[in-house]
Amino acid sequence: MLGLIPVPRNIFFTGKGGVGKTSLSGAFALSLADSGKQVLLVSTDPASNLDEMLHVVLGPAPLPVPGSGHLWAMNIDPETAAREYRERRVAPYRDLLPSAAIKSLEEQLSGACTTEIAAFEVFASLLGDRETHARFDHIVFDTAPTGHTLRLLKLPAAWDDFLAQNIGGSSCLGPLAGLQNQKRLFSAAMLAIADSHQTAIVLVARPDRASLQEAERTRAELAALGVINQRLAVNGVLERVTTNDPVAVAMTARASEALEAIPEGLRALPADRFPLVGFELLGLESLRAFYGRSTLVTGFPPPAQDPLPDLGSLEDLIEELAEMTHGVIMTMGKGGVGKTSIATAIATALAWRGHAVHLTTTDPAAHTDRSLEKVFPGLRVSHLDAAAVTRRHKEEVLRTAGAQLDRKGLDLLEEELRSPCIEEVAVFKAFSQIIDEGKDGFVVLDTAPTGHTLLLLDAAEAYHREVSKTVQQVPEAVRLLRKRLEDDTFTRVLIVTLPEATPVHEAAHLQRDLERAGITPFAWVINQSLTPCPVSDPFLQGKRAREARFLREVAETLAEKVVLVPWSPAGIPPSSCGAPPNTGRETFASLPGVRTR
Repeated sequence: MLGLIPVPRNIFFTGKGGVGKTSLSGAFALSLADSGKQVLLVSTDPASNLDEMLHVVLGPAPLPVPGSGHLWAMNIDPETAAREYRERRVAPYRDLLPSAAIKSLEEQLSGACTTEIAAFEVFASLLGDRETHARFDHIVFDTAPTGHTLRLLKLPAAWDDFLAQNIGGSSCLGPLAGLQNQKRLFSAAMLAIADSHQTAIVLVARPDRASLQEAERTRAELAALGVINQRLAVNGVLERVTTNDPVAVAMTARASEALEAIPEGLRALPADRFPLVGFELLGLESLRAFYGRSTLVTGFPPPAQDPLPDLGSLEDLIEELAEMTHGVIMTMGKGGVGKTSIATAIATALAWRGHAVHLTTTDPAAHTDRSLEKVFPGLRVSHLDAAAVTRRHKEEVLRTAGAQLDRKGLDLLEEELRSPCIEEVAVFKAFSQIIDEGKDGFVVLDTAPTGHTLLLLDAAEAYHREVSKTVQQVPEAVRLLRKRLEDDTFTRVLIVTLPEATPVHEAAHLQRDLERAGITPFAWVINQSLTPCPVSDPFLQGKRAREARFLREVAETLAEKVVLVPWSPAGIPPSSCGAPPNTGRETFASLPGVRTR
């Protein structure tokens, strides 16, 4: 159980994608409700799966969860919040300003930063307007506001002067427009977040190095903003092990190594551990059992009556991608599904075949291995460093748009350039330039978690306009970005998922969003599967048996091309289950139990 005593009114569960924030927050909220407290469970995740976990259709207003007694739940939908936010800002001027001015205002209110601040406006009302939600003793948040958003709201901008003038430059006024009327609410929200008596932050991590490193980054960033009431929850620890099962032994060894090397900042926090459970965390009884408040009798799923679909191997996929000779390969999906490891495996295999390859990531939490460049002469490895590209973008804006401004105008421009909104524009421009490299070789792009990626794609046109304000001539890479992303002979999108309910269903949602944007995924990669592995541990046998229905769901209803990658200790595709990771210097062998489709 979570040793959070006393329990403050606001509790945030945050962490890298795929670590179990929703399960932990849901189980904890239900335990509070079972004790007689009135509890509101809120998801601020663009790809929320609270509905599936609680077996209830949720919306933007609190709804009671049947069978829970005192638990209510809601989703903050960022897209809906942004749409309503834009309309509130624009509506008062529709009959007063010409259509060109209205269009300009709507353009200012487009983009990822507007979406983020709009969602925060809804979120802030839960924290800052206690009268509206006075009936709740506790509010539990699945995902917390990012440091990015908190920095935005702490900007010391002179908003009145700032909003009174459009000084040119790479304006990001849209997200700040209208905020002067929300100062009281946002101030109260910020005070509540930083007040240890009102708010606690639970950093959720898996027992692996990448997850713990991301938790440490979040801890340090929030602490720098004055948010210090934090604790660590390590989720998914395998406790029952059959010692003659190499996969079970490898799982526990990997966890032990990661926890022994835990960052010092996290080591100093109070911590709780939660086991890897042998049942799906769907429904109230499973959440109660997970939190130790009831006994859930579970048996292993019955053996599959029908044979599993024939799925391709990663080797098959790489051979097909190699036939492109150049272009862009993007791995997309929910955080924590292994996008980076799949991107790395593909990039190294293409480089081993003699292709020029640029492996890069837009995920601030991802870590690409620069040492691979020494193994593969044709491979270049990079990380799209948001801070570096933003710094270069600011220098360009000051050199161009700022050249003709007086001192007051320059001061306002410099203040605007300190806004985190500018980072979105700078990253977009750099992203366009990386995609442009696909003309001359392979670009393998490991993208940020799903919601961030979709916001980037959705905002392509808006960012294109923002870039045009800062430079004398819009680069060809920016102009052609959308066309290249939609060209399936130039860009091939791989949806990476895990053989579990939530990752598969969120990947299906991602696919629908991509197709609405004119982008058709090339293939699905089901990663870290136990299905090809000869496990003998009863716990892992049950987990493997549960994968069957998700393999069928993907192969029969969601994707034309599917490949299966077995579980490996390092999360990198191996030559066999539980074997050391394949370095890419040899051709990927056929994986056990996997046949070419």
